[in-house]
Amino acid sequence: MMNILNKVFVLLCFMFVFATAQAGTVPGPLVDTGWLKANSNKVVILDVRSNLKSFTAKPVFSKDKKTGKLKLVRVGGHIPGARLVNYKKLRTKRDVNGVEIESLLPEKKDFESFIQSVGLNAGDSVVIVSEGVSNADMTSATRLYWSLKYFGQDDMAILDGGMAKWLKEGQAVKTDAARVKKGNWLATAERTEILASSEDVRRAVKDKSAQLIDTRPVSQYLGTYRKSYVYADGHIPGAKNFPNELLTGPDGNAAFTPASSIQKLSEALGIDTKAAAITYCNSGHLASGSWFVYSELLGNKQVKMYDGSMHQWTKEKGETVIMKVE
Repeated sequence: MMNILNKVFVLLCFMFVFATAQAGTVPGPLVDTGWLKANSNKVVILDVRSNLKSFTAKPVFSKDKKTGKLKLVRVGGHIPGARLVNYKKLRTKRDVNGVEIESLLPEKKDFESFIQSVGLNAGDSVVIVSEGVSNADMTSATRLYWSLKYFGQDDMAILDGGMAKWLKEGQAVKTDAARVKKGNWLATAERTEILASSEDVRRAVKDKSAQLIDTRPVSQYLGTYRKSYVYADGHIPGAKNFPNELLTGPDGNAAFTPASSIQKLSEALGIDTKAAAITYCNSGHLASGSWFVYSELLGNKQVKMYDGSMHQWTKEKGETVIMKVE
């Protein structure tokens, strides 16, 4: 009898440890500076940015002559222990059905090799940090998050407000070069349920199987302006516009707009946050932000991101709608 009880006890302990491990370290898709400061030794911090020199530069502050308060002028340095991720290597050129498309998610083996090169290991808990000055910075973080999610990473979060908020609060900062040992992280999945193809978009246009959410500025949505790598004006037929600027607040560091406010803004723009949706932009950068708030913050698991976005759609001669001005 005692042996049976001992075996049951060991089994229960194993189940508890397994469940705890499965739950992960991060408390949700967003963490604040206080949480990261208290838990930095339990996670791997991936600092994603395009300006690589800023990682080892000193932050620049100015002092208000009247109040004496310091104002952040330029982000510099990094959170102690952070690993530098070059955003420019996060996307690549690929051939899709005979058409060369820029800025796409790398092939599995290539992405795996890149993530190993920044020192990530299998089982690591991840917090992603961007410079946090602009809306575009935060969507660099969401793009890395979406890419890791696609290839199987679950235990991860984004630092709300990024480095800008960390610096403004006077938290510890380092300017040393990152020294990393190659990690053993492996891509354990290819989650096509969060990736939309051109065929998915064509189907959504034809039979309304999913909402199309255009996350670009209004001028690009309406067709009064377009990027050089987009080959037609306007938006995909039937798409609703949710400008990416709505995803973050105007308080000087790019913290995410509260989920309750995103819900209200979406309703005002005719977007059903509980229905199937495909987010897109010009090249799959901004659209990762809307995917993140709808899928991860609001919990709608029917949201996909169109990686090639308007670049791929227009290069494949997809139909667009523009505003007519008399």
